[in-house]
Amino acid sequence: MKYDFDKVVPRRGTNSYKWDLVKQDDVIPLWVADMDFAVAPPIQEALRKRMEHPVFGYTLVPDSYYEAVINWFGRRHNWHIEKDWILYTSGVVPAVSCAIKAFTLPGEKVLLQTPAYNCFFSSIRNQGCEVLENELVREGDTYRINFEDFERKCADEKTTVFLLCNPHNPCGRVWTKEELQRMADICRKHHVRVISDEIHCEIIMPGYHFTPFALVDQDNSVTLNSPSKNFNIAGLQIANVICKNDEWRRRIDRVINIYEVCDVNPFGVIALQAAYNECGDWIDEMNQYVWDNYQYLKRFVLDELPQVQVIRMEGTYLAWLDIMCYELSSDEATQQLLHDGRVFVSSGTLYGKKAGEGYLRLNLACPRETLKQGLVRLGRVLGQYASDDHEYGCPM
Repeated sequence: MKYDFDKVVPRRGTNSYKWDLVKQDDVIPLWVADMDFAVAPPIQEALRKRMEHPVFGYTLVPDSYYEAVINWFGRRHNWHIEKDWILYTSGVVPAVSCAIKAFTLPGEKVLLQTPAYNCFFSSIRNQGCEVLENELVREGDTYRINFEDFERKCADEKTTVFLLCNPHNPCGRVWTKEELQRMADICRKHHVRVISDEIHCEIIMPGYHFTPFALVDQDNSVTLNSPSKNFNIAGLQIANVICKNDEWRRRIDRVINIYEVCDVNPFGVIALQAAYNECGDWIDEMNQYVWDNYQYLKRFVLDELPQVQVIRMEGTYLAWLDIMCYELSSDEATQQLLHDGRVFVSSGTLYGKKAGEGYLRLNLACPRETLKQGLVRLGRVLGQYASDDHEYGCPM
């Protein structure tokens, strides 16, 4: 590999949300979606060059920014975007809230697929809307969409928006073009607008293919994306809303300004351009490394925790583990792992009280040695609860 993803970059003591939230210095954090890999060299170099100028004031977003976005998605995903369709903002979560606010009235329903990214719930409720769940159906080591339930809930006259996660966090599904098309057809039939969060769109495992929702229905959708998760630059706070519909875009832009998330920092603007213009090979190698970490996780679980089931990870760097074999809730397991094992993972209930119960989410975007140490601790704690008479899980 050209890039060294095995290199351990010390982060504790740097005010890292991932590493410094828990004060004990012997905890291994495998929770929040934040990589432990060094940022790609072209991004580092672009930021270093910008810092040679000693003033960091308000910034204009240049044409080269839009060109970088347009060229990247055209080259990588065969998606034609025009400059006028792009609205920049400080992050995908603020963009989700702005889009919901622009498209709904208080009391209306926003449909999402659970288990779902935890901030979706608060984004919906903060706009005075009701969360409507289309619970994904567990099938072997993966999930499928319950389309009958999906259409029934889209047909509810109070449902005005479907908030899609593509690829899906935390289930790791990379939705196929056929699945996206079926969702698009149902939403259009029932006059439901689609907001597609595609923040993990570059983190795709070997053998899978990402399709932007806009390629199946660009006229009835808004896409939200960012280089933040993909290139490990979340702290630079840069994201884009991509919307073809002029009236929708005007409404979203108005909310972005009302919520005052219309200004971005100069380093985010610089980093996005370097990422999209120069770092395609870094993404490709990073995906392969995460895939290898996932294979290591599966082997470890098979050898040490055979009753645990590892859900198939098609995209993102977030593993989803079924621990229903133990007489522990997700929250109890998370607390035990933190206090007894000194390893910090996410409880599945963060992603839905019902749909996430019995699961843990693990971040695999870290050097292999960090992952190995974390898994040894996880195995030591969960191994105490193993039962010889419990039926083993599905093949991985």
